[in-house]
Amino acid sequence: MGEPMDRDDLAGIRSRLAAELDAVDRQLSEHGAEDDAVEVGLDEGFADSAQATTERSEIVGVIRQFQNQRAEVIAAIERIDAGTYGTCENCGRTIGPERLEALPTVRLCLECKSAAP
Repeated sequence: MGEPMDRDDLAGIRSRLAAELDAVDRQLSEHGAEDDAVEVGLDEGFADSAQATTERSEIVGVIRQFQNQRAEVIAAIERIDAGTYGTCENCGRTIGPERLEALPTVRLCLECKSAAP
C-alpha cells in the first residue's frame, strides 16, 4: 500500500493530468470530434466504399479511445479536487504513490486490479 500523496505530489499529478487533457482535446479536435459526438467525414473521391467504410471505422475507433482517455483524465482530476484521489474505488485502501505516478488515472490498488477478471 503506502502513504497517501502529499500536496506537492498531488499538484504535480494534477498538472500532468491537465496537460494530458489539453493534448487529448487537441487530438479530438484534429480528428474532427467535438464533445462526445463522433462525426467522421470522408473524401467524396473514395472509389471503393469498402475502403471508405474501413477507414471510417478506424477513425471512429481512434476517436473513441481519445474520448475514453479524456473521461478517465477528467475523472482523475475530479477525484483530486474532491480529495478522494489515491483511494482504491473497490476496497478503499490507499493506492501506492508509485502506481499513481506511473498511471495517474488508475482507480484500483494493485491487489484489486490483480483480482479483477
